[in-house]
This record gives sequence, structure tokens and C-alpha cells, in this order.
Amino acid sequence: MYINMKKEFLRDFESTADIQIPQDPMERVIGHDDIIKYVKIAAKQRRNLLLVGPPGIGKSLIAQAISVHLAEPQEEITVVHNPERPERPFVEIKSRKEIKSEIDDLKRAEGDLVSPQEVPELVAERLGFRCPNCESYTSAYQSICPQCGADKYSHMNARRKNLGDLLGMFEMNNGPVNIPQDRVTTTRMNQGREEVVIYERSEGDKIKILDQHALEKRREMVEEKPKNIIVPLERKSFIQATGASETELLGDVRHDPYGGHPDLGTQPYERVVPGAVHEAHEGVLFIDEIVHLAPLQRYILSAMQDKVFPIVGRNPQSAGSSVKVEDVPCDFIFVAACNIRDIQYILPPLRSRIQGEGYEMLMRTTMPDTGENQAKMAQFVAQEIEMDGKIPHATRSAVEIIVGEAKKRARIIDDQNDALTLRLRDLGGLVRMAGDMAVMDGSHFIEDKHINFAVKNAISIEDQILERYQSFEQAMDNDLSSSQRMHSTRKGTPNDHVDRSYL
Repeated sequence: MYINMKKEFLRDFESTADIQIPQDPMERVIGHDDIIKYVKIAAKQRRNLLLVGPPGIGKSLIAQAISVHLAEPQEEITVVHNPERPERPFVEIKSRKEIKSEIDDLKRAEGDLVSPQEVPELVAERLGFRCPNCESYTSAYQSICPQCGADKYSHMNARRKNLGDLLGMFEMNNGPVNIPQDRVTTTRMNQGREEVVIYERSEGDKIKILDQHALEKRREMVEEKPKNIIVPLERKSFIQATGASETELLGDVRHDPYGGHPDLGTQPYERVVPGAVHEAHEGVLFIDEIVHLAPLQRYILSAMQDKVFPIVGRNPQSAGSSVKVEDVPCDFIFVAACNIRDIQYILPPLRSRIQGEGYEMLMRTTMPDTGENQAKMAQFVAQEIEMDGKIPHATRSAVEIIVGEAKKRARIIDDQNDALTLRLRDLGGLVRMAGDMAVMDGSHFIEDKHINFAVKNAISIEDQILERYQSFEQAMDNDLSSSQRMHSTRKGTPNDHVDRSYL
């Protein structure tokens, strides 16, 4: 039986295998209950968010959790060929209801499958199922009736020279019929109107009926305008565009070496590629470290304001540069994240848009050291183990050591006593290292010795440098190779002529 750590404490489980992991991603966020309250409002009311805080405290997890609480997408976006101006394709938006109706129509266009006994007798005879002599139904490919021994096709052979076939089979040659015809065309009355009906032999012993509606739908399918579905109905509701380039964020039109020639090249509508702003339509667009997209923030602002954003070819040397698709929908919830020091670099109008249509949230780095929060820390360990999928569960005593490490980090990093750290990504690395050691030992659980090993060795490179060299200056002095020392302008100085422009 799983234990709900919201109601229990560390003493109530033997290993993390006993801990219940919430199905709702928002319930998996540790230590930010005050923020989650607003996040749930943002998901329901479709509000934008700016999450501010150091790396590894749950900003990405919160953004993903919002998408789980959204309704499924209701619109599909398609780019349709414009025969008059191919370089200006149309945008077609279809609702889920319209698409379902189209699917139903397509099923009807495929026709209804029935047994030979359900069609008119003359039709069954023409298709080879019914014997005109004994009126029994047998396989269409048996020319001799197994019931009475008569030739099932004799009447067709006798009539085909002079009478023709009133049901749609026209005289083809004067030879005898050895196999039945595949299709019979006739008419029938439907609600006082005469309509054409086609009966086709299908799947061996079945007959497919194509009525007037099915035939018209098939004709529409043949005449349908060429199109390119760029945002399908069934899609992810969470799009992360962290570090995206201009084309990845805003879309593009692929190059065609033949310039979109109608016979040799690829038509412009087929080369349209959506950007993250379009793929996030009706969902969440998440950008971590928003300041790294500094030159693109104004485009995000425009998309948020207008709820539509054009797709154009962004390479002036490409054949796609002349192609533009207007008014492509991009109605998304925008969630941005950054550190405190980077707030000043966010475009002021973008921040104003977030403030006017959402919330700015400063995330906590610690939580009080209470029994309830220690239980949440145990839940976090269980979640990390399940997410990793390659390490065993941890014993209760091992979890208690992790809780102690969380207290230590809250005191050292954030100068908070009687607190637990919420810099959980680093703590997750400790859990994984301990789990790897348990795997190497062949242990069924992560035990105290594995956690103690990870606490000692899962430290940052900066701490490793200080431990080994006592200072960064001493480390840099000792890090020089012999050739670097020979070409240094003075002792202890790295080469000044080395190209460091990439830094």
C-alpha cells in the first residue's frame, strides 16, 4: 500500500518504494505551495507567467504542469495552396468538431459493407452471388452452382449481345462470361428522389454500396485543394523554446533549388514550417533564460498581442524568402523564466504584457524544516528515483541523510537555519550518484553508505578546485602546460596571444 506523504512523516515508510507519487504534476512540485495556487489560476484562466529564481528549483516542472491542466487542443492549422498566387498560401483553421464530421464523411465515402442477401436480387446475380435457377447464394467465383449444378452466368451470356446491361454492364466482347462483373451501377429512390447507386464486390463475400453522398464525397476528395497540415489536432500542449533560433521560434519556408517551379520544384505551401509560437497554439510556450533570446523578445510580444503571427522565409538568399503566410494562429500561454540578475534585460513591453495578463512570481530557495516538509523531501527522492528508472529505491535511513544534506545546503548556500533547500536539481544529482553506487554494489536499495559516498563526491567543480588548490588563482597557475609556460610573457600568466574570442 502506497503512503501519501502529504499526510504522513518519515517514520511511516520503510523505503521510497512505499511512497505514493501524485498523478498531478503540480502536486509533484516541492516547496512552492503559495506559487502553485497562482499557477492553477493561470492554467484555468489562461494567464501568462514570469518565474524568477536560480536554476534547479522547479521552474520547468511548473511550466509543464500547466499544460497538463489545459483542455485538449480544438483547432488544426493547415496551409492551403493558392493557385492564383502560390507564394501567398492560405491558412485554413478547422475545429475538432469539423474534423470529426469530415472523418465521418470519409467513412461514408468508403461505402457500407453488406451481405449479398441485402442487395436487390438482380444485383446479386450480376455480381455472381445468386443463382438465377435455384435462387441460392454461393461464392461469386463458382460459375457452376453447387446446389443445382446450373451455370450461374448463362443468362448473362445469353443477353449480353443484344440487350446490354440495364444495371450498368455494357457489352464488352462476344465471348462467354467466366467470372462475374466487379461492379453494378443502377438507381434507386431515396426520399422521393432518384439517385445513382454503385454496388461493388468487396472482401470476397461482401458487397460495398456507394450511394450518392459517398460518390459526391469521393469527387470532392479528388478535387480538394492541396494542403500542408503544420499544426495537427493531436499534438503536445507544452512547447519549450529555450535557446531556439529565429527560425525555430517563428517558423520558416524551406529553400527549393528549383524556385517552386510547378513541374520540377516543390510548391511554396509544402515548404512552410511552423515555429514554436505556432506549435504552442492553445498550449504553453515555455522559454527558460528568456534574456538569451534578447533580439527575439519583440517577436514574442507581437505574437502575444495579436494571437497570430505570419510565417515567412527568413533567409534572403533562399527561394522561400518570397513566400509569406499571413495570420497563422498562435494563441498560447507564455511562461518565461530567468534569474534575479537578468530581470533588467527583459524587454519592458514584454514584462508589461505579462504583468497585465498574468503574474510575476519570485520562487523560494528554501522551505521551513518541519515534519511535513521532510516528508515532502522524501517524496522528492521517490520521484527522482522513478524518473530516472535505472536506480533502486532508497531506505528510510538513507532518505534521512538526504534530509540532513538539504538542511546543510540551506544553511551554507542561502544562510537559512532550520530550513531545507529547494535547489533540488543538485540534490537529485546526489540521489543518482548514490543510486549508481548501489547498482554497482548489486544492492537492492540505496543505503546509508551510498548516500554518504555521494555527499562526499557529488560536489561542484568549483568546490573540487578549492579543495585541491585552495584558490582559483593557484588552480589557474598550476593548470598551464609546459608549452604555455614557455610562451607566457611572465611567470604564472597564461598565453596572451591565445584566441579567446569564443568566450
